[in-house]
Amino acid sequence: MNKRTVVTAFAGVLALSVTVVAQAPSLTIEVNHPTTKVSPMLYGLMTEEINYSYDGGLYAELVRDRAIGHGFGALFHWTMVARGNSQVNISADESTGPSAALTRSLKVSVPAATEAAPAGVENDGYWGIAVRPRTVYSGSFWAKTDSDGIPVTVSLENDQTGIVAAKTTVTGLTGEWKEYTYTLRTGEVPVTINNHLILTVPRPATVWFNLISLFPPTYHDRAHGNRIDIMEKLAAMHPQFLRLPGGNYLEGDHITERFDWKKTIGPWVDRPTHPSPWRYRSSDGMGLLEFLEWCEDLKIQPVLAVYAGYSLAQEHVDPGPALEPYVQDALDEIEYVIGSADTKWGAERVKDGHAAPFPLHYVEIGNEDWFDRSGSYDGRFAQFFKAIKQRYPDLQLIATTPVKSVTADVLDEHFYMPAAESFAQAHHYDNHPREGPKIFVGEWATREGDPTPNLEAALGDAAWMTGLERNSDLVIMASYAPLFVNVNPGGMQWATDLIGYDALSSYGSPSYWAQVMFASNLGTEVVQATLANTATRVYTSVTRDDAHHKLFIKLVNATSETLPLAIGLQGGDKVAHSAKLTTLSAKTPNATNSITNPRAVVPAEQQIAISGPNFNQRFAPYSINVIELTY
Repeated sequence: MNKRTVVTAFAGVLALSVTVVAQAPSLTIEVNHPTTKVSPMLYGLMTEEINYSYDGGLYAELVRDRAIGHGFGALFHWTMVARGNSQVNISADESTGPSAALTRSLKVSVPAATEAAPAGVENDGYWGIAVRPRTVYSGSFWAKTDSDGIPVTVSLENDQTGIVAAKTTVTGLTGEWKEYTYTLRTGEVPVTINNHLILTVPRPATVWFNLISLFPPTYHDRAHGNRIDIMEKLAAMHPQFLRLPGGNYLEGDHITERFDWKKTIGPWVDRPTHPSPWRYRSSDGMGLLEFLEWCEDLKIQPVLAVYAGYSLAQEHVDPGPALEPYVQDALDEIEYVIGSADTKWGAERVKDGHAAPFPLHYVEIGNEDWFDRSGSYDGRFAQFFKAIKQRYPDLQLIATTPVKSVTADVLDEHFYMPAAESFAQAHHYDNHPREGPKIFVGEWATREGDPTPNLEAALGDAAWMTGLERNSDLVIMASYAPLFVNVNPGGMQWATDLIGYDALSSYGSPSYWAQVMFASNLGTEVVQATLANTATRVYTSVTRDDAHHKLFIKLVNATSETLPLAIGLQGGDKVAHSAKLTTLSAKTPNATNSITNPRAVVPAEQQIAISGPNFNQRFAPYSINVIELTY
């Protein structure tokens, strides 16, 4: 018998003589052993103008292409209206506009029209205009005419039925550019999405228009503010910050197309609009002040990203004298945000309608500068860093890629992952060095699902977030991206996105609900927790709020089997006899939400019995769970 045969025979005898007892899955929690503080800024928001996130999304403007822009398709959403025997022609007039910023206009030439057969122009909105009963809509436009006193009738009409939901008339037009306001009030009309805005005149005339606008009621009744339904969803996420104005949107494809903040403040008529990197034009209605007011409405902090001399088409500004104007522009921007009324740009903010400075603690220098093949970021960052620190030493400055010339306060890291990688990376920061900058995970997502994530993506997101929580001594902020998507055909440039909407309604994806669950159940300290004898794709993080004696146990079961778990609370002798269990789950990881089925996958709450510091709990397959208990 050779040596190999002997070993095999012995192994067989051993297998017959020893009974192996499988260990039960368990979670041991050392309630009185906090390992680190939880960053109070951990969960926040990141947005940019992509997927019609602002125009056609959060920003409540109902009129598409309200400012008559340049290039092909400038009048694509403006079409002629000729009732009866009336006649009309429309064109983009290059020769006249209401301001130096807006030098073009919509020329509406009406050679024939009557009261019974008016003519004019209509706008189809962003894949329709939502109309609701008993609602007040606020509108305005800039106009001039060759027929003094010509009245303009403004109406909201249904595309399919022709029913007029609301109508009003604006009078007093003259040969000089002037802004006019109007109000539309609906009565007992049905809720519809397929409506358009119409402006007509009752007799021959030529009228030049620009900045034709219409707003529904907005969040907190802020003038020209944000959609109520979407803002309510953001508020439910309990965010702590907003990274603004966005990633690629900050840079633009070209330096001339960057987010030039000084051109986004003040009256609309002084905002020239600009192209976004995602192939449509931004109205700049969501300007710097509107971003800051968005933060104010949600009671969160801005994380201000300043342009740092790099744009996506590999255009950059070398460090040194050429970069200095951009550094000064960043200093001016910070002054606009936090400066007092006796500073130049603080006074400009006051003039724009906001007397009080905004809170600001974090400033990001650029965005994703690892794409800059020139290698100039290290020098560019150092130049911004030194200038900003000299004037504002308390600001925390964020680098977008590692730098050597100076030590950044925070480093922004981005992760876009398939679900398998999200699960594999759940422990990414567990053994990460602590001696370097703090980490801001400024963009991250599990990319499964289109246009919004499915449950598999949410499970990956939740697994990843357990790692962020466990390591929130290092990871001080994190924000999912992209946040928004208009779900209409042509509305999406990037999948997968957290919140979907059309002109009428919005919904949260399963990943959205995972965000809500995690941010709504976040303690102030991470406590030691050990999982044992579980299958792969099971993840946990445990935090406590000692001041309120609350313990939050997060458990992700991304397997296809029910997980029975023995939970032991060491130091939790006074645990309450019941707890709240919140679960997000479905029968299949492909389950998802949509604009037509917005609540297919939503969290469910139940009270569970707690027998003492040691208790058993079963967790459903494909589930994200949070147990909130009192100790």
